[in-house]
Amino acid sequence: MAKDRRHPNRLGIWGWVGGGSWGPDRYLYTLHRITGLGLLAYFLVHVVVTSSRALGEAAWEASMARVSGPLFVLGEYLVFVAFAFHVINGVRLFFAELGWGIGKPIEPIYPYRNCLDDQRPWALGALLLIAVLVVVGALDFFVWH
Repeated sequence: MAKDRRHPNRLGIWGWVGGGSWGPDRYLYTLHRITGLGLLAYFLVHVVVTSSRALGEAAWEASMARVSGPLFVLGEYLVFVAFAFHVINGVRLFFAELGWGIGKPIEPIYPYRNCLDDQRPWALGALLLIAVLVVVGALDFFVWH
């Protein structure tokens, strides 16, 4: 009788979210998923609020009154942060998928050297660029605005 090689996912949601010993690359991947879902949710809400314009000036003014105030400014800033992360990390992943700047493929033997040696600097560079965008965005949202 052949041994069953299937392994059920006993970790549930934590197996999807938690990186465990996978390192920062796994957390970037998970955060990329979460920001993508958050941006999708924001887009759907944005379409609903914006569509109230078709119902007339009074409906538009009522919708805009519901989504104004300091709490919504903070929410818009968080959408900007999610967008900045998602775009910059997406460009990094795009380059990694095409094999640009990460070297030739090697035998996948743990610890994965191309991940540690080639992709980690790209990830750290992306995080640095994201941090700069987040700070400039905070200045624009809360200081210069």
